[in-house]
Amino acid sequence: MLYIFDIGNVIIDIDFRRVLAVWSNLSGTPLATLTSKFLLGEAFEKYECGQISDTEFAERMCDEMEVSLSFEQFVEGWNAIFIDARQEVIELMNELRAQGHRVVVLSNTNRLHFEYWSLHYPEIKASTDFFYLSQDLGMRKPNLDIFNYVLAAEGITAAQAIFFDDIAENVEAAEKSGINAIHVTDRRVIPDYFKTHDFTLSSKN
Repeated sequence: MLYIFDIGNVIIDIDFRRVLAVWSNLSGTPLATLTSKFLLGEAFEKYECGQISDTEFAERMCDEMEVSLSFEQFVEGWNAIFIDARQEVIELMNELRAQGHRVVVLSNTNRLHFEYWSLHYPEIKASTDFFYLSQDLGMRKPNLDIFNYVLAAEGITAAQAIFFDDIAENVEAAEKSGINAIHVTDRRVIPDYFKTHDFTLSSKN
């Protein structure tokens, strides 16, 4: 089987409120003001598809929020999104690989976040066979093309894949591709899934 894991709130706990809190502190802008203007819109989507640079993204986001931050301050806040890795999920990923299954990451991410979590959570790379990242592929979930790309690259059918993601829209898109998709609504979902699907850990493919 191919097991496909998202990153945010699947392998690593994240919270965008932490980002805004840092930016508020560094800029002296009231948190409520930043919250009302913070939008992950066109610039964010282009950035996650590798279409604009780190500095251009930072400048566009600051312009949209009408806040004055240096690039270094922007990055400090942007990377504050990460809380901690879910070690119980990483252990399951390692167990799946030990059983002969293929484990990959499929994530909408960007250069700054990728550099951060790669450095601070090296155990993720150690427990993953391959990374499929929006910044490298030029497309994002829930675009069906990205799921078809992963299946083709792995040389498997959708019926041989299981996908874990915290965003319902992405789960629905994966299901449209024929992939068995699990909506990760909290950190108990993945461990509970494997408790009730023990056969997946004992069969090679």
